[in-house]
Amino acid sequence: MSDNEAEAGGAVQPKRADARRNKETLLDAAAKVFVASGVDAPVRDIAREAGVGLGTIYRHFPTRADLVIAVYRHQVEACAEAGPALLASGATPYAALREWINLFVDFLVTKHGLAAVLRSDTAGFEALHTYFLDRLLPVCAELFDAAVAAGEVRSDLTAYEVMRGVGNLCAGAEGDDRYDALRLVDVLIAGLRLPN
Repeated sequence: MSDNEAEAGGAVQPKRADARRNKETLLDAAAKVFVASGVDAPVRDIAREAGVGLGTIYRHFPTRADLVIAVYRHQVEACAEAGPALLASGATPYAALREWINLFVDFLVTKHGLAAVLRSDTAGFEALHTYFLDRLLPVCAELFDAAVAAGEVRSDLTAYEVMRGVGNLCAGAEGDDRYDALRLVDVLIAGLRLPN
């Protein structure tokens, strides 16, 4: 490889890393706006949050469905990657599980409205749901099993039941100011705790 080729290759790498970071920043901003306003939030709000122009968003995501799916996948990956990190750095496995569940609740709130956006694409929605379970259930199981092994939480439940319970508490919470899903999830997760 010539020096010019090496230089050209070196210049491409940082540009790709910058583009990847910019896209992640955009997806994080979209997720934040979706949490606050739902998936029907104006694209200009997402652009403002991300500090980019509308054209940048449309260049990456030509349709709202493209953006919603990308946010969904981005958050699944972030949630999946957070589990092992929380377990390694948490004060206890239960503390790591509790913190991860809070991230999971944020994700569930963000995905509100996904079904409506993908209404005409049942197969696509089912594929995303399978992806969601395949990525997140093992992470929840690792955290839950560690808390069980540490004697911190009851052992008569499964990670799937915990995730399903959290999901049920989050379902339909949007638009009801009298209902705080995170507070109810906190009660559920506190109820898993074994007395010291």
